[in-house]
Amino acid sequence: MFKKILIANRGEIACRIIRTCKRMGVSTVAVYSAADADALHVRAADEAVAIGPAAAAESYLVIDKIIAAAKETGAEAVHPGFGFLSENAAFVEALDKAGLVFIGPPVKAIGAMGDKITSKKLAAEAAVSTVPGHPDAIDDEAEAVRIAGEIGYPVMIKASAGGGGKGMRVAAAETEVRDGLRSARNEARASFGDDRVFIEKFIEEPRHIEIQVLADAHGNTLHLGERECSIQRRHQKVVEEAPSPFLDAETRAAMGAQAVALAEAVDYRSAGTVEFIVDKNKNFYFLEMNTRIQVEHPVTELITSLDLVEWMIRIAAGEPLDFGQSDVQMNGWAVETRVYAEDPLRDFLPSIGRLVRYREPQPPEDEALTVRVDTGVEEGSEISMFYDPMIAKLVTHGPDRAGAIAAMQAALDAYCIRGINHNVAFLASVMTNPRFREGRLTTNFIAEEYPEGFKGVEADPATTDVLIAVAAILQHRRKEQETAISGQMDGHAEFDPSKPADWVVMLDHEPHARTVTPVEGAYRVTGGASNLLIETDGRLGDLLLPCFVDGRPVTVQVERRGPALRLGQAGITVEALVLSPQAAALAAMMPVKEPPDLSRFLLSPMPGLLMSLAVEEGQSVKAGEELAVVEAMKMENILRAERDGRVAKLHAGPGESLAVDQAILEFD
Repeated sequence: MFKKILIANRGEIACRIIRTCKRMGVSTVAVYSAADADALHVRAADEAVAIGPAAAAESYLVIDKIIAAAKETGAEAVHPGFGFLSENAAFVEALDKAGLVFIGPPVKAIGAMGDKITSKKLAAEAAVSTVPGHPDAIDDEAEAVRIAGEIGYPVMIKASAGGGGKGMRVAAAETEVRDGLRSARNEARASFGDDRVFIEKFIEEPRHIEIQVLADAHGNTLHLGERECSIQRRHQKVVEEAPSPFLDAETRAAMGAQAVALAEAVDYRSAGTVEFIVDKNKNFYFLEMNTRIQVEHPVTELITSLDLVEWMIRIAAGEPLDFGQSDVQMNGWAVETRVYAEDPLRDFLPSIGRLVRYREPQPPEDEALTVRVDTGVEEGSEISMFYDPMIAKLVTHGPDRAGAIAAMQAALDAYCIRGINHNVAFLASVMTNPRFREGRLTTNFIAEEYPEGFKGVEADPATTDVLIAVAAILQHRRKEQETAISGQMDGHAEFDPSKPADWVVMLDHEPHARTVTPVEGAYRVTGGASNLLIETDGRLGDLLLPCFVDGRPVTVQVERRGPALRLGQAGITVEALVLSPQAAALAAMMPVKEPPDLSRFLLSPMPGLLMSLAVEEGQSVKAGEELAVVEAMKMENILRAERDGRVAKLHAGPGESLAVDQAILEFD
């Protein structure tokens, strides 16, 4: 076994690998860029080496710097995690030349499976079902349009060296092929240093289901069942679960057999994932093989009780698998949600900034349930524009699918993140979605269930009633605290916290009258659709308020914003202003301020880099014309004119870093 391993990655996967190494008694070396000098993975490792500036191309993607760090610290092996150099054959060759062990598959497998064009040819040779398409790289737009027409719309344009949704576009018409080809090639070049793309048929109503495989150097190859990854946004997985609610035993066995056959065809070693697209009739087609650990590997670990990172290390050290296919058992159900720094209300645009407050959900009291948080951040950490915006992976396990989903709902309610925008409310919305609960999933789930984008969770009367009651209770307790302060001015209003008090909770300028009555350590709140008895030990100022509502456990997120309270539960968020009846009557007379008119400006919808401007001052534009391209988190975003107009003034130029809502240009 290795004595010291260098982790050529950052963030949550680096922390994840470090945890397993510590349990195995293996020392760890972290590497970090200038942007990550204070990162959690740096402090978690036994040693850490600086490798360059913030940009990944100058740090985490520089092979010579990784090897130099390993040599400097005496590491014997390198674990790449996922992303960065994890599927780079040249990196593996360089490590081998330097006398270092790569904790992953051999060069042959990475080269064959890392290239989607080559992998599809090999899959066909291994009798693995493949999606109809053009197997070679596309050279120009005219060729792309011709091939797309031959395959039949819609088609998928995909980067040959791609992954994680980068360099991928769906096209349903010729113009979309032309735009998609350009954007896919640019993203592929920026993310992978390889701008080759190919085109294949886009399977409608598809499910994305993948098979986890393990293979050692002693001729043992097996699979660990499947993961359903159909809840995706822009081809990026958002929710994963294991097993799939769709597969039957026969289909599972057939997919597993093909995944194993493909791994054996390339002499695979280590952990890997064979991804399939599955139609409504359970026909499945090979998509690609990821020759690395997957982001969603925790759900497989929780249902199999196997540590995949540990087995990657053991296999790289030459150890054989000590179990066979018949020993693999799937117990219970696991669900994973990816918590991102993004704004779901603004089309999921990335959000950057500092985690001013950060509290992870605590383990559940029910021993049959598990809550796991894989993260690389902590309170005070910064989410920068240089890397993926994922904050954490929240994973739950229960005896069945319903139990795992219920545990996820509770964990999301108890996940406290302040300082940046995040997608927790959106994830909570998915968990309560009837179609999700029934397991009727496709990769179009988000587009179909949220056709106008995510507008927030619609507030149901029962949850709203609870949030109104909590707001009234918090104001009651705040008034109690104020009354207890000595040195009050003569004539201040008397308040007896032991007696009932009337409050008016304002939501969107609508008054909701409630009466709060203390009752033996709890509060009876009346005046709503139902009388509620709420017990809580939470204190004023707490970010999370755990309580029992008529005996039912509920966690309410609390954030004070000036005189108002921002309360959230089950993905529902309300802004509440609690007033006395007299103050509410006076507030009703106040005029409502109208928001400023910003329709003349093109505003940056996200923090990012202004890559290009397609217009000049004085130029007339038509609705739909390209105005600018903004890059954020390595993804290009084309901004187009919403209506006809004339450009009056440019407020930013190419190469400029933009803040969210910063003006790029102004129309007459």
